[in-house]
Order: sequence, then C-alpha cells, then structure tokens
Amino acid sequence: MTSAPAPPATLTAPVRRVHPQDAARMRALRLEMLADAPLAFLETVAEAAARPHAQYAARIASVAQGCHTAQFIADPGGRLVGHAGGTVSPDEPDLTVVYAVYVAPAWRGTGLVGTLIDEVAAWSRACGRPQLMLEVVVGNDRACRAYHRLGFADTGVRVPHPKLPALRELQMRRPA
Repeated sequence: MTSAPAPPATLTAPVRRVHPQDAARMRALRLEMLADAPLAFLETVAEAAARPHAQYAARIASVAQGCHTAQFIADPGGRLVGHAGGTVSPDEPDLTVVYAVYVAPAWRGTGLVGTLIDEVAAWSRACGRPQLMLEVVVGNDRACRAYHRLGFADTGVRVPHPKLPALRELQMRRPA
C-alpha cells in the first residue's frame, strides 16, 4: 500500500464533499482505513476489497448530494488523506450521526480531523440538524481525546460494537 503524502508544513489538505468522480480514490482510502483501524469500521478489508468498483461508484454518487447522508474527504491531490461522513439519525430527526472518521497516519495531529468534523457540522446545520453524535470503541483514548478537543462530550451511553459484541462503544455528542 502506498503511503499518503506527508502533510505540508503550514497547510492542511482541502476538505470537500465527495464527487462521483472520486469513487476510485475513495475505494483506495476505504481499504486503507479498514487496514489501519479495523475495529473502527463496520466491514473488513476483505469485504470491501471484494465489492465491485460499480458499487463504490454508486455509493459515492449517492452521498455526493442531498441531506440524508454525506461524505467529506481531505484531498491534497493524489491520494485522499482523510474522511468523515454524516447521516440522519433514524430515531432523532435533529441529530446527525458522524461515521467513518479517518485521518491517514502521516496527517494525524495536523488539525485535519477538526476540519473534517467542521464540514460535517456545517452540512448538518444546513440540513436542519443542530446536533452531532458519534460512537468510539471504549479504549480508543486517542480518538476520545481528539473528539473531546472538538467539543464532543461523553454522554455516558455505552452500546455493543455492531460487529464485535464483546467490545463496547461510547457515545459522544456536541452541537453541530
């Protein structure tokens, strides 16, 4: 796997909503995400790798517009280096569930995760949802600290991991 380019000394990668033409680069980023942090996502590298390109392309086209689900990417040119998604909560219409947050290892600590979350939050507000919620595997202290710095608070709610029920996830919320 080719490593992501090193971050510029003073700039972060531009963050934007995905476009349908991002499908191939998004597929590569998805495989990288799953290999780097397998407990953080709901599918395995093998499952994602087996999915045909046409399915990736259809998925990216479906999240490139509208207010139900959106995906945002960090795009310095070449390989994508970050991702965050948001989707409407089925139980709380004023809540956006943040999902699949990822920053390539070389770009961690640059503030890129905050820029990705800010884009999800702006989209959420524009869609009439003033609250954000995300779930983090209990024990992923680095992610918890990062989300806390971004204004998320632990709600005290713990839920089973959707793929590995022996693990627990904690819910965190903040205003969009």
